[in-house]
Amino acid sequence: MRAEDVAQYLQSNPQFFEEHLETLTQITLPHPHGGRTISLSERQLVALREKNKELEKKLHELIEFARENDALQHKVHEFVTALFAARDLATLQQMVPHLLREIFSVPHTALHLWQATPPSAEVLAFTDAQAQPVCLHQAAHDTANWFGETGKQLHSFAYLPLHAGSESIGLLVMASEDKQRFYPGMGTLFLQRIAEAVSAALHPHIAQA
Repeated sequence: MRAEDVAQYLQSNPQFFEEHLETLTQITLPHPHGGRTISLSERQLVALREKNKELEKKLHELIEFARENDALQHKVHEFVTALFAARDLATLQQMVPHLLREIFSVPHTALHLWQATPPSAEVLAFTDAQAQPVCLHQAAHDTANWFGETGKQLHSFAYLPLHAGSESIGLLVMASEDKQRFYPGMGTLFLQRIAEAVSAALHPHIAQA
């Protein structure tokens, strides 16, 4: 008889345990951590303790995740609020990299607006193709050159398309030497919030230019 058959029989006949209580008390099993044998009830307690530890670990991870999200939300709020201090385009262009560095500890930032620095056809097509921010381990097209000599040392990039309505007006790029700072597949919700805030702050200045 296969083990699967025994398991299926016991599941289909729960009264077996009521009818053979004495047999259950005589069953011993190897301790999961070695060294001795234990009763079936003791083994169940060990299993419950291990399950509780796993649940506690998952709960701890969820709490940490919630704390990280809360901290990020606070930083985004601080970033958006600070943008209101800019009174002209030049100030805003200086402020965005400064705030990203001070609030989010982003070491390298490049903000290119099409009206001041027309992009290459490839970069424009790349920007227009992005419905939301995208993270890469390699620079898209010629954008590594936007960081000068430092561009050769960068290994992760976050591309945030900037829009006025449906039209792209520029591209904000955040980069790091750390390959895990920005990576393909990472969540981009907060990056999207940053892109929307910068786009909204830029829009009136772009319209007036």
